[in-house]
Amino acid sequence: MKIIVPLAPGFEEIEAITIIDVLRRANLDVQSAALSDTLVTGSHGIVVKADTLLHKCNPVDYNCIALPGGMPGSENLKHNDDVIKFIKHIYSKGGFVAAVCAAPIVLGASEILYGKKATCFPGFEHELTGATIVNEPVVVDGTIITAKGPGCAIPFALTLVGLIAGKEVQNTLKNTMQVYWM
Repeated sequence: MKIIVPLAPGFEEIEAITIIDVLRRANLDVQSAALSDTLVTGSHGIVVKADTLLHKCNPVDYNCIALPGGMPGSENLKHNDDVIKFIKHIYSKGGFVAAVCAAPIVLGASEILYGKKATCFPGFEHELTGATIVNEPVVVDGTIITAKGPGCAIPFALTLVGLIAGKEVQNTLKNTMQVYWM
């Protein structure tokens, strides 16, 4: 299982780093990919160096895409053709498509939420075209995983671990990371 985490200028730092860190702790193959420059500035001014550039990656090589939210990061993801292409390709082959905070708007723009349950940061629900909105911290509907915001980053990432690597790996991480609220 190969996972890509796109980083757009204005991404939410807690969400991006948590996704990458937790999935790597589970020994999963995770690659961060910037949209234009490998040095990407988050919404709170923290600069992160991505592993690669998204346009150098091929959607065929990935089974999961995980989108951190943040603003204007989520808008930047939503308006990037490569991101949309990755989402549609991974979803069409039964891979996992995950988005947290405002990033589910990118899934709405990708037109994959029709008939699916989803959640997002409050106020962005109208952009989840076709979805049934669920007021839960993390929502799984088939291969689509969504979450509400930065405070849900660890449960969101651990949910991905459980789906990809299994409940045993998920529970081991929960215990070693001292996660008690999920």
